[in-house]
Amino acid sequence: MGNGFNWVELIRTSASMQALIAFSIVSLGVALERLFYYWYKRNGNPDVTMEQVMRSIREGDLRGALRFCRSCKHPMGPVGVQMLESGNFKEENAEEPIQIGLSEQKLLLERNLGILGTMAAVAPLVGLLGTVTGIMRAFNDMSATGSGSPSVVAAGVAEALITTAIGIMIAVPALMLYNVFVRRMNVMLAVAENNVRSMRAAIATNMDRRPEERETRARRLQTEETAAECRPRAERAAEERTIEELEPVR
Repeated sequence: MGNGFNWVELIRTSASMQALIAFSIVSLGVALERLFYYWYKRNGNPDVTMEQVMRSIREGDLRGALRFCRSCKHPMGPVGVQMLESGNFKEENAEEPIQIGLSEQKLLLERNLGILGTMAAVAPLVGLLGTVTGIMRAFNDMSATGSGSPSVVAAGVAEALITTAIGIMIAVPALMLYNVFVRRMNVMLAVAENNVRSMRAAIATNMDRRPEERETRARRLQTEETAAECRPRAERAAEERTIEELEPVR
């Protein structure tokens, strides 16, 4: 660009440039908001929380597992809370609360991503529209002056080229960030779903094991009581045999 190019005049007279500036501001705002949301507000450690939750489940402490899930900022935490509070741990009943929790987290994670994707798709088209209007402006200036000198068509050609370049400059980073955020969202939801299903399976297994443990404990107690009852009888029988053996001696 020449040093004498009038950017202010271009922005004032070109609706496409005004729209592209607005798109760039919106894209930047959405990108910063999503960066803060994904990498700060929801950046929990699901692996550490999962270890704590599984330890609590093995100990039969579902309240402790619920407490650990509530303290986790990762989507696994709210989905785990949804599953634990529902009280449905069997496979046929636990699916609905898990899916509801995942849907709620997806709505939160993909908020404003549609705006970023729209900016990435629309910005080049608006730039192309600026190209068309710039060429039209150049021909209009030529017809108005009756001359085709470069100084006459320069403003229209500049608008045509600049709007196209700026539209692409907005679309490329917006599209890249959109793909990064979508990938991040899908990974977080996949981790949340896998971990919560593992929680549910561990709870169901623990619940199925408890009746067997109670039955085994009852059998052990019964055996011990039977042995305790039989011991005095055996002692009395031994004493009687000893007395019978001693009587002939007397």
